[in-house]
Amino acid sequence: MSEKYVKMLKAMLNGSITSIEVFFLTLIFSVPLALLICGGRMSRAKVLSWITRIFLLIIRGTPLMLELLVVYFGPALFVRWLKSFGIEATSWNRFTAAIVALSVNYACYFAEIYRGGIESIPRGQYEAGKVLGYTPSQTFFRIIIPQVVKRIMPAMGNEVITLVKDTALVSVIGVAELLMVAKERQSALFSFTPLFIAGVFYFVMNWFVTMGFSKLEKKLSYYN
Repeated sequence: MSEKYVKMLKAMLNGSITSIEVFFLTLIFSVPLALLICGGRMSRAKVLSWITRIFLLIIRGTPLMLELLVVYFGPALFVRWLKSFGIEATSWNRFTAAIVALSVNYACYFAEIYRGGIESIPRGQYEAGKVLGYTPSQTFFRIIIPQVVKRIMPAMGNEVITLVKDTALVSVIGVAELLMVAKERQSALFSFTPLFIAGVFYFVMNWFVTMGFSKLEKKLSYYN
């Protein structure tokens, strides 16, 4: 194997690691954040529920690529404005901006999945918990949540698969993830190989995600 292809593989390996980091960090932050957003959306406080609905509408109604640009360049412009008044401030780096934008975006989609799962549970389940002597919190966590987890698993799987592919969008703010590296190497080598390798990587990643969710669904099948 020629030296240029060895360099290509090393560069793409580094890009793959970056893509994996973006994927897992987004999941780690978006899943719990979605619980808070879901709570706000379902809150009995009308003001909080209304604000959350507007926030969801904005995030779900605008392109993720645009959100990445706003999250990265917005604070940078604000920092520049502060410095014009002699106030020292620093903006976040590209990688941090990418994680923030992706986490908020996916938290909004996850929140709606959570809400759909919770609202799909018949009211009789809550009444049954009350008859058994459970408190509202015990009913929610012991009876409702296990059923919700089972019901939302397919939808969550679809979103996580999409997240694997959406990690490629962080290249718009200069994060050197796999696809960005592949396009650079493709231009340098005049070869389709880097793009093919990138495609294989995304396929394998999604294969692992699909298998993981399939196993989770089988383990939870006793709720049927």
